[in-house]
Amino acid sequence: MDSVLRVLTVIWEFFVNNFLTQPAYFIGLMVVVGYILLKKPWYDVIAGFIKATIGFFILQVGSGGLTSNFRPILVGLKGKFNLDAMVIDPYFGQNAVQAGMEEQFGKTFTDVMLLLLIAFIFNIVLVALKKWTKLRALFTTGHVQMQQAATAFWLILFALPVLKDSNLAILIVMGLLLGLYWAVGSNLIVGQSQELTDGAGFTIAHQQMFGVGLFTWLSEKMSKKSKKKTTRLDDIKLPGWLKIFNENMVATAVLMTIFFGIILMILGKPYLVEQEFLKATDNFFFYIMTTSFHFGVYLAILQLGVRTFVTELTNSFQGISSRLLPGAVPGVDCAVAFGFGSQNAVTIGFLFGALGQFLAIIALVLLKSPTLVVAGFVPVFFDNAVIAVYADNKGGAKAAMIFPFISGLCQVFGSAFIAAFVGLAQYGGYLGMWDWAVVWPVFTVVMKYLSYAGLALVVVALIAIPQIQYRLKKDTYFLETEDWEECKRVRAEQAAGTQE
Repeated sequence: MDSVLRVLTVIWEFFVNNFLTQPAYFIGLMVVVGYILLKKPWYDVIAGFIKATIGFFILQVGSGGLTSNFRPILVGLKGKFNLDAMVIDPYFGQNAVQAGMEEQFGKTFTDVMLLLLIAFIFNIVLVALKKWTKLRALFTTGHVQMQQAATAFWLILFALPVLKDSNLAILIVMGLLLGLYWAVGSNLIVGQSQELTDGAGFTIAHQQMFGVGLFTWLSEKMSKKSKKKTTRLDDIKLPGWLKIFNENMVATAVLMTIFFGIILMILGKPYLVEQEFLKATDNFFFYIMTTSFHFGVYLAILQLGVRTFVTELTNSFQGISSRLLPGAVPGVDCAVAFGFGSQNAVTIGFLFGALGQFLAIIALVLLKSPTLVVAGFVPVFFDNAVIAVYADNKGGAKAAMIFPFISGLCQVFGSAFIAAFVGLAQYGGYLGMWDWAVVWPVFTVVMKYLSYAGLALVVVALIAIPQIQYRLKKDTYFLETEDWEECKRVRAEQAAGTQE
């Protein structure tokens, strides 16, 4: 029996290390499975795997470039002003959990891997039982699952310390709660994603699913309440010399030059030279311009990656959804949204989200908060840019500015609270993205003060969400994933009937 368990453990670790936490190969594997189920020729299967995998690698190059481009600002603001603060960033958050897990709870990161397995299996089961659960999305973003499993492990064990003495109880309770969050969160924005992409056949599975769902819903309400026609970012045509801003690449370059330029000039060339971000002989003006312009370069690379792999994934997943998980859609990295909607929404979302974060950080300093926060690029960019894309699609330019700003405030204040509350701040980082700065702090507080009753309350609330979604759009709910064109036709008829 022990030898069988060892073999299974080795197989699972191989799968986790080479597929589940390597999203490019996991996406490629899904394409292979989907095309095999569709009985595609072997050469189409191989070609699909290569295109999907390379497409995701291209996306990662764009994402990584955007993150590294922001690093001088992140390091500079923390170092030059001697801010002894935690960084809100998924990777800093994961490192903080790893650093403190054994010290605080006597657990190792192996437990996190087992939690990930149980949660992923539970997500699959929930989708397989969609007739009753009303859940239609499979969370496939492996590197995000790893980060979330680590943070969830800490939050749940802090809230329910009675689980500490039983490894089996810990993993079951955590796996069920985390798997339910994955399934419900990615399912929450299936309809909104189909509307944004006109039926591309995927949803977002990342760190801001509830945030995207909430702000998109509020954007739609804002649009309906307004008597004026909704003006989206792409509808804004500027006159005279301002016409240059009608071009996305130009607008991005100019706005980023202003944003990065102000902060880099505050840091000063001597400090940046000292930190080896540029050489003493380099021209400071051209360094600022190059850094700013590369934002547009990496964004264009990211969008190319999206276009490359999304088509393969969407086509191949028809095999999985028709044979294994009928009516299901894959939940993918949030950066996929940047290939749809207004291109300027990405820049606008980042800028207004950053404004919200910086104002919140200043407020923490002025209020002498015991926990100070340094903005990480991943939350400030990916959360807020995605929210802006979805918000602009439903509520126009005003929504694309207001809601990322509010999101930025929530990210900082929520992260400062929960990281201090659970003791993660002392290890230098917290995950910090919207759901984990707003939704999971609520879960943690409820479970901490109500114990098992709080756990039951959280579970019931999550289970209720897709049931409510289904009842609001019962006639077309499953059509959203099974036949988008029919779904649009039925809803158009219903809207026409309502107007009459």
